[in-house]
Amino acid sequence: MQIIDYLKSKYFLKVIVKMLIITLLLIFILRYWLNCTTNHSQKIEVPNLAKMSILKVKVVLDNLDLNYELQDAGSYNPDYPVSSVIEQTPEAGDFVKEGRKIYITLNKKAYRDIKLPKLLGKTKRHVESELISLGFKIGTFSYVPDRGRNVVRGLRFKGKRISEGDMIPKNSKINLIIGDGKG
Repeated sequence: MQIIDYLKSKYFLKVIVKMLIITLLLIFILRYWLNCTTNHSQKIEVPNLAKMSILKVKVVLDNLDLNYELQDAGSYNPDYPVSSVIEQTPEAGDFVKEGRKIYITLNKKAYRDIKLPKLLGKTKRHVESELISLGFKIGTFSYVPDRGRNVVRGLRFKGKRISEGDMIPKNSKINLIIGDGKG
Protein backbone atom coordinates (compact mmCIF):
# COMPACT_ATOMS: atom_id res chain seq x y z
CA MET A 1 0.00 0.00 0.00
CA GLN A 2 2.89 2.37 0.61
CA ILE A 3 3.87 2.38 -3.06
CA ILE A 4 0.36 3.27 -4.21
CA ASP A 5 0.18 6.06 -1.64
CA TYR A 6 3.57 7.35 -2.84
CA LEU A 7 2.46 7.38 -6.48
CA LYS A 8 -0.64 9.38 -5.49
CA SER A 9 1.29 11.88 -3.41
CA LYS A 10 1.95 15.50 -4.44
CA TYR A 11 5.70 14.98 -4.03
CA PHE A 12 5.77 12.29 -6.73
CA LEU A 13 3.68 14.46 -9.10
CA LYS A 14 6.08 17.40 -8.54
CA VAL A 15 9.07 15.19 -9.38
CA ILE A 16 7.37 13.96 -12.59
CA VAL A 17 6.49 17.53 -13.67
CA LYS A 18 10.06 18.72 -12.97
CA MET A 19 11.48 15.81 -15.02
CA LEU A 20 9.18 16.64 -17.95
CA ILE A 21 10.16 20.33 -17.85
CA ILE A 22 13.87 19.50 -17.68
CA THR A 23 13.52 16.97 -20.53
CA LEU A 24 11.67 19.46 -22.76
CA LEU A 25 14.21 22.17 -21.92
CA LEU A 26 17.10 19.83 -22.84
CA ILE A 27 15.40 18.92 -26.13
CA PHE A 28 15.02 22.60 -27.12
CA ILE A 29 18.62 23.39 -26.11
CA LEU A 30 19.90 20.37 -28.04
CA ARG A 31 17.94 21.35 -31.18
CA TYR A 32 19.28 24.91 -31.04
CA TRP A 33 22.85 23.69 -30.48
CA LEU A 34 22.64 21.19 -33.37
CA ASN A 35 21.32 23.85 -35.76
CA CYS A 36 24.21 26.14 -34.85
CA THR A 37 26.99 23.55 -35.00
CA THR A 38 25.91 21.54 -38.06
CA ASN A 39 25.14 24.56 -40.27
CA HIS A 40 21.85 22.89 -41.15
CA SER A 41 20.67 25.59 -43.56
CA GLN A 42 24.02 25.89 -45.35
CA LYS A 43 24.74 24.13 -48.62
CA ILE A 44 27.39 24.58 -51.30
CA GLU A 45 26.97 23.21 -54.80
CA VAL A 46 29.91 21.03 -55.85
CA PRO A 47 31.48 22.43 -59.05
CA ASN A 48 32.32 20.34 -62.11
CA LEU A 49 36.05 19.69 -61.81
CA ALA A 50 36.37 17.51 -64.93
CA LYS A 51 39.43 18.22 -67.10
CA MET A 52 40.83 20.74 -64.56
CA SER A 53 44.47 20.61 -63.49
CA ILE A 54 45.20 20.05 -59.81
CA LEU A 55 46.30 23.69 -59.38
CA LYS A 56 43.01 25.00 -60.77
CA VAL A 57 41.07 22.52 -58.59
CA LYS A 58 42.85 23.86 -55.49
CA VAL A 59 41.91 27.46 -56.34
CA VAL A 60 38.27 26.63 -57.13
CA LEU A 61 37.75 24.54 -53.98
CA ASP A 62 39.57 27.04 -51.73
CA ASN A 63 37.20 29.78 -52.93
CA LEU A 64 34.22 27.60 -51.96
CA ASP A 65 35.69 26.56 -48.57
CA LEU A 66 35.94 22.92 -49.66
CA ASN A 67 38.84 20.49 -49.31
CA TYR A 68 40.03 17.78 -51.68
CA GLU A 69 41.82 14.48 -51.44
CA LEU A 70 43.59 12.72 -54.29
CA GLN A 71 42.65 9.12 -54.93
CA ASP A 72 44.94 6.69 -56.75
CA ALA A 73 45.33 7.64 -60.37
CA GLY A 74 42.61 6.12 -62.49
CA SER A 75 43.00 4.65 -65.89
CA TYR A 76 44.25 6.66 -68.82
CA ASN A 77 41.58 8.43 -70.85
CA PRO A 78 42.81 10.07 -74.07
CA ASP A 79 39.83 12.48 -74.05
CA TYR A 80 41.18 14.20 -70.91
CA PRO A 81 44.42 16.17 -70.53
CA VAL A 82 47.22 14.42 -68.65
CA SER A 83 47.01 14.84 -64.84
CA SER A 84 43.56 16.39 -65.02
CA VAL A 85 40.48 15.34 -63.05
CA ILE A 86 38.61 12.43 -64.63
CA GLU A 87 36.39 11.51 -61.67
CA GLN A 88 35.08 13.21 -58.54
CA THR A 89 32.99 12.24 -55.52
CA PRO A 90 30.54 13.80 -54.66
CA GLU A 91 29.57 14.51 -58.23
CA ALA A 92 29.13 17.96 -59.76
CA GLY A 93 25.80 19.52 -58.79
CA ASP A 94 25.52 17.75 -55.42
CA PHE A 95 25.21 19.91 -52.32
CA VAL A 96 27.66 19.73 -49.41
CA LYS A 97 28.61 21.78 -46.36
CA GLU A 98 31.75 23.87 -45.98
CA GLY A 99 34.94 21.98 -45.20
CA ARG A 100 33.72 18.81 -46.95
CA LYS A 101 36.32 16.73 -48.80
CA ILE A 102 35.91 16.21 -52.52
CA TYR A 103 37.66 13.00 -53.62
CA ILE A 104 39.24 13.37 -57.05
CA THR A 105 40.91 10.93 -59.42
CA LEU A 106 43.50 12.16 -61.92
CA ASN A 107 44.12 10.99 -65.46
CA LYS A 108 47.29 8.92 -65.85
CA LYS A 109 50.05 9.94 -68.26
CA ALA A 110 49.61 6.87 -70.45
CA TYR A 111 47.84 3.56 -70.64
CA ARG A 112 49.05 0.98 -68.15
CA ASP A 113 51.32 -1.80 -69.36
CA ILE A 114 49.86 -5.26 -69.72
CA LYS A 115 51.84 -8.49 -69.67
CA LEU A 116 51.50 -10.38 -72.94
CA PRO A 117 50.23 -13.96 -72.46
CA LYS A 118 51.39 -17.02 -74.40
CA LEU A 119 49.80 -16.65 -77.84
CA LEU A 120 52.15 -18.33 -80.30
CA GLY A 121 50.76 -21.51 -81.84
CA LYS A 122 47.13 -20.55 -81.25
CA THR A 123 44.58 -19.78 -83.94
CA LYS A 124 44.15 -16.30 -85.35
CA ARG A 125 40.56 -16.07 -84.04
CA HIS A 126 41.57 -17.13 -80.53
CA VAL A 127 44.50 -14.69 -80.40
CA GLU A 128 42.37 -11.81 -81.73
CA SER A 129 39.69 -12.33 -79.07
CA GLU A 130 42.27 -12.69 -76.29
CA LEU A 131 44.14 -9.51 -77.31
CA ILE A 132 40.91 -7.52 -77.59
CA SER A 133 39.74 -8.73 -74.18
CA LEU A 134 43.05 -7.55 -72.69
CA GLY A 135 42.50 -4.08 -74.18
CA PHE A 136 44.72 -4.24 -77.27
CA LYS A 137 43.81 -3.40 -80.85
CA ILE A 138 44.51 -5.69 -83.76
CA GLY A 139 46.72 -4.17 -86.43
CA THR A 140 47.74 -5.72 -89.73
CA PHE A 141 48.22 -9.38 -90.69
CA SER A 142 51.27 -10.68 -92.46
CA TYR A 143 51.51 -14.23 -93.70
CA VAL A 144 54.54 -16.52 -93.65
CA PRO A 145 55.00 -19.96 -95.20
CA ASP A 146 53.90 -22.46 -92.56
CA ARG A 147 52.01 -25.75 -92.34
CA GLY A 148 49.45 -24.34 -89.92
CA ARG A 149 46.79 -22.26 -91.61
CA ASN A 150 45.70 -19.19 -89.58
CA VAL A 151 48.04 -20.16 -86.74
CA VAL A 152 49.85 -17.25 -85.08
CA ARG A 153 53.60 -17.58 -85.54
CA GLY A 154 54.66 -14.16 -84.25
CA LEU A 155 53.58 -10.76 -82.93
CA ARG A 156 54.88 -7.29 -83.71
CA PHE A 157 54.54 -4.00 -81.87
CA LYS A 158 55.95 -0.83 -83.42
CA GLY A 159 57.92 -2.93 -85.93
CA LYS A 160 59.64 -5.08 -83.29
CA ARG A 161 58.91 -8.73 -82.54
CA ILE A 162 57.37 -9.27 -79.14
CA SER A 163 56.84 -12.45 -77.15
CA GLU A 164 55.20 -13.88 -74.05
CA GLY A 165 55.84 -11.83 -70.91
CA ASP A 166 56.63 -8.53 -72.66
CA MET A 167 54.92 -5.47 -71.15
CA ILE A 168 52.90 -3.58 -73.78
CA PRO A 169 50.77 -0.44 -73.17
CA LYS A 170 47.04 -1.10 -73.19
CA ASN A 171 45.19 0.07 -76.33
CA SER A 172 48.28 -0.54 -78.51
CA LYS A 173 47.99 -1.99 -82.00
CA ILE A 174 49.56 -5.41 -82.28
CA ASN A 175 50.32 -6.87 -85.71
CA LEU A 176 49.98 -10.61 -86.19
CA ILE A 177 52.28 -12.90 -88.16
CA ILE A 178 50.17 -15.82 -89.34
CA GLY A 179 50.90 -19.11 -91.09
CA ASP A 180 49.49 -19.39 -94.60
CA GLY A 181 48.92 -23.17 -94.53
CA LYS A 182 51.13 -23.83 -97.59
CA GLY A 183 54.50 -24.25 -95.92
